[in-house]
This record gives sequence, C-alpha cells and structure tokens, in this order.
Amino acid sequence: MAKIQKTLPPDIEIDIIRDGSEDIENAIFGLAESIFYALLFVILVVFIFLGNWRATVIIGITIPISLLTSFIYLLMADSSLNIISLASLTVAIGMVVDDAIVVLENITRHIERGASPREASIYATNEVWTSVIATTLVIVAVFVPLTMLSGMAGIMFKELGWIVTIVVCASTTAAITLTPMMSAYFLKIDGAAHTYKGIGIIYKPIDKFLIWL
Repeated sequence: MAKIQKTLPPDIEIDIIRDGSEDIENAIFGLAESIFYALLFVILVVFIFLGNWRATVIIGITIPISLLTSFIYLLMADSSLNIISLASLTVAIGMVVDDAIVVLENITRHIERGASPREASIYATNEVWTSVIATTLVIVAVFVPLTMLSGMAGIMFKELGWIVTIVVCASTTAAITLTPMMSAYFLKIDGAAHTYKGIGIIYKPIDKFLIWL
C-alpha cells in the first residue's frame, strides 16, 4: 500500500475501511475462551460425579488431542484459521469428551467393584465401545452431508462438516484406546472407597444424592 500511495496524485489518500484481521483475532480469542470454559466445566463435572482427580486428568487430555487432528486436517487441506474453521472447532469442543466420559465412568464402576485397573479398562471398554461408536456415527451422519454441498453454501459449510466429523472420530478413537490405556496405568485400586469417595464434606452429600437418584 505504501508503494501504491506514491503512484497516486497527492490529493488522494488511502485509509483502512475494514480490517478483517480483527474479526479473525476476535474469533481466535473466542475459541481460546471456549476451550478454557470447556476444560473448566469438564473438570468440575467429572470431579463431582466421579470424585477422582486422576479420572479428571484423563478426560482433560482428550480435548487437546482431539482438536489437534483438526489442525492437521487444516494443514493437509491447505486451509487456514478463519471464521468458519474456528467456529467449527468451537462447536466440536463440546462433543470431544462425551465418549471418553462414558468409557471412563464404566471403568471406574468396575474398579469400585474390585477389579484391577487393567482388567477394568479391558472389560469396561468392551462393554461400551459399540455404543460409543454408534453415537459418533449419528453425529457423522448429520455433519457429513454438509461436505457435499455446492455453491456458496458449500464454501461456507463444507469445512464445518469436515472438521466436526474428523474431531468426533478422533475423540472416539481416543476414548476406546487412549482412555482405557491411561486408566490402566493411572487409576489406583488402593481402597475404592478412599480413592473415589474421599473428598469428605464436599463429595459425601453429592454421593448420597446420586445414590438416591
């Protein structure tokens, strides 16, 4: 723009009417905020219902790993961080922990019944992996058709369809592989009552309510 300004008559000035980079920066900050709140609420929900900080850490690792696959896709597709891709990631954040929570809750249930973490990880995952995959395929069935749109709608929503599909598939893969592996090594069996119910006055009322429910 500085070079073009020199070729123009002196009475013509160039001013910025609209700066698109501001929208992108706002979207990036919005995505970062969404990731922060997602991690925060996931930590709170898992910690309240399972009462185990180790289980909370295992679930928390699922989010960045799943989102990483979307950035790999953007790189391979020669795409960029824009409003559509960032909005797609924001939509996908809420979906990436569902499968891992289902698998992990079943694993902790087996551990509370006396199974070792390794045995619990194997048998609990075998019990729910078909259901976990089925729920993911339902989401895929909704978003894959967006990748087949043409015209302006295709330009706007094709990336949304691909990103959400890839992220939820990655989260499901992590839920039935990474989550049980980490549970086998990270969760402890030394006194299930102490490990899962030992948060004292904070957890005991919640535990009583859940048992009643």
